[in-house]
Amino acid sequence: MAEQAQGAGLLSAVIADAATGVALALQGEGGPYALSGILRQGDPLTPAAVRVLGADALAPYAAEHLAAPFGADDEAVVRQALAAFPPKAASEVSVWTYRGLVEAAHRFLPGGGRQWPPVPEAETGWVGSAPWPQLSCRVSRLAALALPGLTLSLVDHLADRTDDLARGFVRAVRRRDWLQAAGLGRWLARLPDVPQTLGLDSGLAFVCQMDGADPRVKLHTVAAQRFHGRG
Repeated sequence: MAEQAQGAGLLSAVIADAATGVALALQGEGGPYALSGILRQGDPLTPAAVRVLGADALAPYAAEHLAAPFGADDEAVVRQALAAFPPKAASEVSVWTYRGLVEAAHRFLPGGGRQWPPVPEAETGWVGSAPWPQLSCRVSRLAALALPGLTLSLVDHLADRTDDLARGFVRAVRRRDWLQAAGLGRWLARLPDVPQTLGLDSGLAFVCQMDGADPRVKLHTVAAQRFHGRG
């Protein structure tokens, strides 16, 4: 048990460092971003960290001037993550996060479909059928998919439930669940027809103020500002 706890702690630290590196890059700080510069190919925790971050590991490549040229070491890091952690068919979150990483590789990295696995199919039926609290929980865990141009089919379905996601955002803020609030706020920043009464910009700023020390909260709020001008 102690070894498992230590391993989980080490992975959390690696994920936090990587999320910080991505957030700094999206803010234009810290020099040109390189995935292999924040997650080393030889580190046994790197594949798991990339799968947890998902498409966000490649977010700075969505804004090309923020990133260094994508190299062989970067490609190896992504391929290791995809091979080591294939999607779990019974988990919508696992399938969608895997799809998001593959789709980001196709869209943002050189070579496109000649280098990367095909984008897998992923179900969207749960978006319409899930009660709003369950929907909000799942969608917050898919915040990395809110990058521009990714998972357009998911965006279309989520647009029909904007009010429910706004409801989830308010609930997360009230419960002081800052990571869930940041993930939902990031999605709402991308979706159309967000209720004006929500006060999304001030809400995202508040979330960042309350827990911006959490690297993943910071990453979501920075990405909402960088790519969608919200917060």
